[in-house]
Amino acid sequence: MDIKSAEQKVAELHNLLNQYNYEYHVLDKPSVPDAEYDRVMNELIAIENEYPELRAPDSPTQRVGGNTLEAFEKVAHRTPMLSLGNAFNEEDLRDFDRKVRQAAGDDYSYVCELKIDGLAVSLRYEDGLFMQGATRGDGTVGEDITANLKTIKSIPLRISEPLTMEVRGEAFMPKRSFEALNKAKEEREEEPFANPRNAAAGSLRQLDPRIAASRNLDIFLYAIADVGETGVVSHSSGLDRLDEFGFKTNKERRKCSTIDEVIEYVEGWVERRPDLQYDIDGIVIKVDSLELQERLGTTAKSPRWAVAYKFPAEEVVTRLKDIELSVGRTGVVTPTAILEPVRVAGTTVQRASLHNEDLIREKDIKIGDYVVVKKAGDIIPEVVNVLEERRTGEEQDFRMPEECPECGSGLVRLEGEVALRCINPKCPAQIREGLIHFVSRNAMNIDGLGEKVISQLFQEGLIEDVADIYRLEREQLLQLERMGEKSVDNLLNAIEASKTNSLEKLLFGLGIRHVGAKAAKTLAQEFETIDTLMDASKDELTAINEIGDKMADAVVAYFEKEEAIELIGELKAAGVNTEYKGPKPVKAEEIDSYFAGKTVVLTGKIEQLGRNEAKQKIEELGGKVTGSVSKKTDLLIAGEDAGSKLAKAQELEIEIWDEEKLLEELNR
Repeated sequence: MDIKSAEQKVAELHNLLNQYNYEYHVLDKPSVPDAEYDRVMNELIAIENEYPELRAPDSPTQRVGGNTLEAFEKVAHRTPMLSLGNAFNEEDLRDFDRKVRQAAGDDYSYVCELKIDGLAVSLRYEDGLFMQGATRGDGTVGEDITANLKTIKSIPLRISEPLTMEVRGEAFMPKRSFEALNKAKEEREEEPFANPRNAAAGSLRQLDPRIAASRNLDIFLYAIADVGETGVVSHSSGLDRLDEFGFKTNKERRKCSTIDEVIEYVEGWVERRPDLQYDIDGIVIKVDSLELQERLGTTAKSPRWAVAYKFPAEEVVTRLKDIELSVGRTGVVTPTAILEPVRVAGTTVQRASLHNEDLIREKDIKIGDYVVVKKAGDIIPEVVNVLEERRTGEEQDFRMPEECPECGSGLVRLEGEVALRCINPKCPAQIREGLIHFVSRNAMNIDGLGEKVISQLFQEGLIEDVADIYRLEREQLLQLERMGEKSVDNLLNAIEASKTNSLEKLLFGLGIRHVGAKAAKTLAQEFETIDTLMDASKDELTAINEIGDKMADAVVAYFEKEEAIELIGELKAAGVNTEYKGPKPVKAEEIDSYFAGKTVVLTGKIEQLGRNEAKQKIEELGGKVTGSVSKKTDLLIAGEDAGSKLAKAQELEIEIWDEEKLLEELNR
């Protein structure tokens, strides 16, 4: 075959394969068997191997994944990818409609679409050719994941018209792909993905595109970012144009003339969502007219012409097979429900905390009961109630034991507490949990010393208290299962690096009762060295703002114990820093900062800084960061996927910033 014949054949094969791809991945109506598709693809590969100059960027062969990248490049979005405000009930939807009606009168309509639970991406086409794909990032700057997006076969590498434009969509992992992926991971004894959303996001952020190609991802396009060349005047006609260009859009969308029709659509999908072959976490409602969208405008964070209705927590029924007990680092004995595995809000749930004996009695939970389970905030599994009508009489009452399940010591219920507690300081469970807490991210942050490794070291008798961590030797670690030379060296380096942490990290890691991360920092700032803190009286402690009687008593009691004094001495001997390294606190009135004297709440994902760093910077500038929204809150910083705190702040008319505004203020 000469070059001219090859060129004609390549064009013919391109057309055939693009047609087959579109029929299979977009229309879901394949016209040829897989064997025929493979035959045509192999013919194209053979010609391109013989004539590499004919291998075009939009060739179907370019979807299989190329070379591994070293890092993702940053991409500035030409049109910002704003996040949406949330609605949680009918009242919120009607409130959104009222605001639209104030601006539009009675002449408007909505488009309702399924809110796909995946990863928002932007695709840029030049003269009809797919040139670049990026993650949402912070809405202004994302990451270039073009190579990974090319592996999604429902994304056309060339569209039907030679337009230059940017389109937006949600990449996701279908349920069948997710199940196959996790099955393969389990066979390799690897940790499975928690849900399809995490799996999709993890796949698209792989530096090796071949991994993304193996994950069978999909996408629904939901908007044209800049409609300039397309001539569309409404959101619904924009979706129709995306169909014409060859993109895959979600066909479950509906145009609604009134908010009552919107609510009917929403209620219908609350019931039908489990029937879908992909996960959704709500409904997106958008004003249809682009001219009205322009008039309504946007806030710093989200458009005023759209809202995301978030589904109520999904509830399912399963059987409670048993109740297990675990002992935490403070000695609290917690009952946990062992459930017949059931899928809830995108993940398989087998355990749910029952908190304490009082809750079990209040809900009348028995072993063998059929129970309703949900995820609080779509994250933490909990037992909602018992289905008494399904009882057979074989169910068993549960009673908390009188002795610790780990060490056999008698359990006590301290005054004013509902929890049963083991007060044996040598209880192995408490020691193990205390070690896990000591190395955790907010404490000494020793990378590589996770729960499994700590348990292994404890079981082997290599560590009994936190000082033992700093006595670990290379040869000891190399003898442990699954500990190779590189992982041992990395672990020892991480342990060595932790010695330089500032005092507040150590104080929090020690697990002194009632002393959280914030109190640890306050104490470290005030006393500066652990020796000074150890000598502090209760009066000196309570004189500090935010340190109450309970905490002061706990600190004094901890440092009065001989074993605590001995432990601090061992940590010092190992070279662990016991001094505060951060900036001294400055009184709010002495700081020239917007945050000085203000109460701030952080919610959602703070992409660029991370929540801990953002909190630290705000506090250094005189702000007080709290965990809940109230009338005393001055400012809410809303990151990506902000939830109920954002809704409450809007209700209380509290000032709301996005991360971009926060960074702008911090960089002044």
